[in-house]
Amino acid sequence: MRRLILLRHAKSDRPAGVADLERPLNPRGREAAPRMGAYLAAEGLVPDHVVVSPARRTRETWDLVEGALGAIPHASVDAVYEAPASALHRVLRETPAEARSLLLVGHNPGLQDLALKLVRSGPREAMARLRTGFPTAALAVIDFEAAAWSEIGWGEGRLERFVTPKDLGDRDSGGQDSGGQDSGGDDAT
Repeated sequence: MRRLILLRHAKSDRPAGVADLERPLNPRGREAAPRMGAYLAAEGLVPDHVVVSPARRTRETWDLVEGALGAIPHASVDAVYEAPASALHRVLRETPAEARSLLLVGHNPGLQDLALKLVRSGPREAMARLRTGFPTAALAVIDFEAAAWSEIGWGEGRLERFVTPKDLGDRDSGGQDSGGQDSGGDDAT
């Protein structure tokens, strides 16, 4: 079995004059990321390998999550930055064979599109929420009956869970409206 954990970067700022690649997390994001890390640790969702977009907001998210999980082999991979589902799928299929579980820290809409293309089944409520949106700092856990990452194709996964900071009782969980979409407008990716 292989397990993929998709984590969207936490809420970020959009400072004037700062390139998209260098956008930092905002205070809400700096609060949500370690909460998600603590959740991963408490649930035993500790990956063997981590792939992170080179964007500052994803690197900062990983740094805050890693604090709860401990040191894990990780790599910054340029192909993850604002990537479509097809590019993320290629990155997934290139995961080292010895890694049974992978955490991919990236951006939307690529992460949501990837998850929707990979999953065939899962809990009805989690599937419905995933279709609705993939808010900042949300995570999706997808399991595959595959011997190697290179064998994973579209529609072969089972959504094990979909969790947002709001689910953990975060008092200010990323600017979501009742539809689950990120209403902040400043975090399209």
